[in-house]
Amino acid sequence: MTAATRWYVVQTHARAENKAAAHLGRQGFATYVPKYLKRRRHARKVETVSAPLFPRYLFVAVDTSVHRWRCIQSTVGVSRLVSQGDEPTAVINHVIEELKRREDETGFIRMPAQPCFKPGQLIRVCHGVFAECLGIYEGMVDAERVAILLDLLSRKVRVLLDAEAVAAA
Repeated sequence: MTAATRWYVVQTHARAENKAAAHLGRQGFATYVPKYLKRRRHARKVETVSAPLFPRYLFVAVDTSVHRWRCIQSTVGVSRLVSQGDEPTAVINHVIEELKRREDETGFIRMPAQPCFKPGQLIRVCHGVFAECLGIYEGMVDAERVAILLDLLSRKVRVLLDAEAVAAA
């Protein structure tokens, strides 16, 4: 990368981050798709899979004075190059450096193992049967599940959920 090379954000089609990165690579662009290991439940099985940290987005390194960057827009898997007006919007290099610094030896971003909630904090259920419900965080039941209080049928009900199913409200 030259001194004039900057990182830019590319929005991809759904689940096409790797496809877009491969096609951009064939055109001579350096790309970066930060990934993490995600636990996924499916058909009563729990498995760990690689997932993009920013679904539908990747970073591309471009020297706008040298590269023909407009061809990025028509690359297979790319929806658009994030721009402000006619010019692509650059990402501060420190952001990419910090993301890469957080990678482990296998190239995955290390995610905090446990949620950073305080007892009594209002949280939102992201997915599952109680999706979009608001509850009060009680604490961790074990390494993978949280206990929250949901207001159901005019009373507080204690519910145990996967730690990845909740987020700050």
